Amino acid sequence: MKIASAAYQMTFLQSWAQYEDKIAAWVSEAAGQGADLLLFPEYGAMELATLAGTEAAADLERSLHAVAERVADADVVHARLAVEHGVHICAASAPVFDPAIAGGVRPVNRARLFAPSGKSGFQDKQIMTRFERDPWGVVGGAPVSLFDTDLGRIGILICYDSEFPLLGRGLMAADVLLVPSCTEALAGYWRVRIGAMARALENQFIVAMASTVGDFPWSEAVDTNVGAGGVFGPPDTGFPATGVLAAGRLNEVGWTYADVAVNAVAQVRETGVVANRAHWIEQGCDAETSVPIATLRDLRVDTP
Repeated sequence: MKIASAAYQMTFLQSWAQYEDKIAAWVSEAAGQGADLLLFPEYGAMELATLAGTEAAADLERSLHAVAERVADADVVHARLAVEHGVHICAASAPVFDPAIAGGVRPVNRARLFAPSGKSGFQDKQIMTRFERDPWGVVGGAPVSLFDTDLGRIGILICYDSEFPLLGRGLMAADVLLVPSCTEALAGYWRVRIGAMARALENQFIVAMASTVGDFPWSEAVDTNVGAGGVFGPPDTGFPATGVLAAGRLNEVGWTYADVAVNAVAQVRETGVVANRAHWIEQGCDAETSVPIATLRDLRVDTP
């Protein structure tokens, strides 16, 4: 399969149609290059706050609500594009006020995954950064789970979550881990990238990372962004010696693509020079960590 990871620049939107056209253009470009799996970044959906005006976008609390009110409509757009182009899309994460979590009083940071079948699922961020905790008030959401798709099993760890080994271990049965990120400094980008590459080494799977890039003075939350797209694997049998399948240029807007052999993950786990995944338990840790598995594998169905 071919993975496309985004270095995504947000826009001060003048209309909903402009947003629809923008996402359609991004998806069309990646699909036109043969991509099967498209990854957008963490908090890329914050551009939706601009539809409520400059003051709402600039206000930390109002921007959360302004984006959350648009997520359902954005999901319709992504679902339609996934079906239309026959691709899997992990949409840019967004704040969502879920009544099942904290009574819906505070938002979670939620990524949504759309399949060509018309099915979708979501993954919430688990561990909040300092800024998310205070002053923003974003909270941890539903626990990690796996998605069974026609491309294999896909897990998602949003940004900071990728820096925690036990969260990655919980997704050890994945073939591909998606890491949507949003970081304001070069150090932040490298923390997430190092985390992504470490998870690829430990669990012997493929990790794709997407980033927001550019400066957006209309938002206190995402005003400065540094990053790049990238796709990584274990530096072992069937993968590059560096573990880097593809790495975009820092802060250069666009897609970064990587072609990945479908059987590469199973092969490295079976015949790799090292066996980090299997030898994990020799640290004295648990042998298996079970997480729910949601299926996005199905016949094509109609979507709105």
